Amino acid sequence: MSEKIVLTGIKPTGTPHLGNYIGALKPLVDMSQKSRTFMFIADLHALNTIHDPKVIQQYSYEMAAALVAMGLNLDNAILFRQSDIVEVYELATLLTNVTPKGLMNRAHSYKAAVEKNTAAGDDVDAGVNMGLYIYPILMAADILLYNSDIVPVGADQKQHVEFARDIAGYFNNIYGETFKLPEPVISESAGTIPGLDGRKMSKSYDNTIPLFAPESELKKKIMRIITDSKTPEESKDPDESTIFQLYKHFADENEIAKLREMFVAGGMGYGTAKTILYEKINSVLGDARNEYNRLLANKSELDAILENGANKARVVAAETLKRVKRKMLGE
Repeated sequence: MSEKIVLTGIKPTGTPHLGNYIGALKPLVDMSQKSRTFMFIADLHALNTIHDPKVIQQYSYEMAAALVAMGLNLDNAILFRQSDIVEVYELATLLTNVTPKGLMNRAHSYKAAVEKNTAAGDDVDAGVNMGLYIYPILMAADILLYNSDIVPVGADQKQHVEFARDIAGYFNNIYGETFKLPEPVISESAGTIPGLDGRKMSKSYDNTIPLFAPESELKKKIMRIITDSKTPEESKDPDESTIFQLYKHFADENEIAKLREMFVAGGMGYGTAKTILYEKINSVLGDARNEYNRLLANKSELDAILENGANKARVVAAETLKRVKRKMLGE
């Protein structure tokens, strides 16, 4: 097992879909087989957009169930709810005292909100709460609390790790060497998974395929994938096809090569290609789907897993916080 400590958080803002699986969940499950991993359900981060506690709770269960059903190695991976670790609230508050306001002004999420408001002719801070504004500080607390070495992220989230390094650097310069400077590891697949309409698969585009949809719904969704108007007889470019791009993440090399050949050779309609995709995804995810549904029907089992993970995480978190408070307050 790798001696490097891996830290990752997953925000529970929707039912897991195939884009989540390919870009984040499967790589994390694979990583858990070989690395010590702190893996938290980021329910505090979800509070910026979801204000119904029942919805956050349900999405949190769904994310935990998905990870466990897919084979997360709970001997290596510490799975827990972010909100169960009181130390993260404390550390975030302490870090505000060393974080320049200008750094927060440069955060992508805040800048996007400002640009949207400016374009609409509204006050630049309309609809911006402090949770959104200091989001990067809470993220830094998440990252630094567990002495993380590696933080796997998509390219669009790299700034979060960079800010955590900056904040750790500010703290270390003031109070002496205290925090590690974690390294981001960019997922090559994250952010590139096409949805039903060919755009990035995203809940905001309403173009997702639920990860553990029942067979009938899975097939219906796949049959809705938008294609071009080429006839079955015509050759097709697999690299421009959403069908083929999704298939590559579920099939082995021989299967991928065979389907590529069928695309290029002509004689295959898109309906046939969609059926091939459906059958492959259904076969790969079938057992995990059954386990996912079983876990959601037995939430006490998920509670026990999350509580056990929180107890383990809290040991590390408490030691880090004690070290920080000693440096800042002399305790």
